[in-house]
Amino acid sequence: MILEHTIDKNDVGKPVRFILRNRLQLSTKFINKLKLQNKITINNIPVKTNYIVSENEVLKAELELEEDCDNIEPQNIPIDIIYEDDCLLVLNKQPGIVVHPTFNHPNSTIANGIVYYLKQKGITKKVRPVSRLDRETSGIIIFAKNQFAQDVLIQQMQDKIFEKEYLGIVQGIPVNKKDTINLPIERKPESIMLRWISVTGAPSITHYEVLKSSPQYNTALLKFKLETGRTHQIRVHCQAMGFPIYGDTLYSDNRDFLISRQALHSHTTKILHPETKKEIIFNAELPEDIKSVLEIMGL
Repeated sequence: MILEHTIDKNDVGKPVRFILRNRLQLSTKFINKLKLQNKITINNIPVKTNYIVSENEVLKAELELEEDCDNIEPQNIPIDIIYEDDCLLVLNKQPGIVVHPTFNHPNSTIANGIVYYLKQKGITKKVRPVSRLDRETSGIIIFAKNQFAQDVLIQQMQDKIFEKEYLGIVQGIPVNKKDTINLPIERKPESIMLRWISVTGAPSITHYEVLKSSPQYNTALLKFKLETGRTHQIRVHCQAMGFPIYGDTLYSDNRDFLISRQALHSHTTKILHPETKKEIIFNAELPEDIKSVLEIMGL
């Protein structure tokens, strides 16, 4: 992938570094990496970042860097690709699999499957998850194919442009059909995994809407829209409001479920494409286990 910018009269007299940072929106860290690998050119001739530009010169930044991903073992793990281009790899994640290697899960992750998939195409790239999902949560997850795309999407998250919606079944029927949960969340003391509501926690905001309800089973199907992205945010907020996510054995006392994991699915994600700046919306169909529960409960 190559970013290109033709120097106009407003850019004349400025260094290449300024154009890369302010016109092409590249981070300082990424600019330094491009400089070290001679990926910055003016009229197809490599230049330093202190080069002073002239009108009508063509500045190019080649974003494909030589990268090492030897820390992640390629493994033939099926991945469900929703969308792919030079910037993005968007997947519909199945439940029961970790996104990225950790101390407790060094292998058999989505990242291992992506490295294998890319290697079959002769591509060696660092795996860059932009969004993450809990092991048992299914749905849309986005990986960036280069640091530029990753930086842009992270900035979109900070600017509230990156929008995520989830579908989930809850135990109990919320009184309000549409509401906002604004409760701070932090890690529970002496626990590595559990989060809880605390006045000293980070600001956390979840919007929800009841789509369907089943008085017979005392359950409801909710749509969630996240304004912040804390660990276990939806699960913790729902527990705090008295309608925990159905199947969530971590945040619910109930153990009699029709599903073997929390019934939570990342359904829709909306972003501005890092390169084209056009709005793009990704959708991931509900998995069969959640569909089955909805059918039984008449939701």
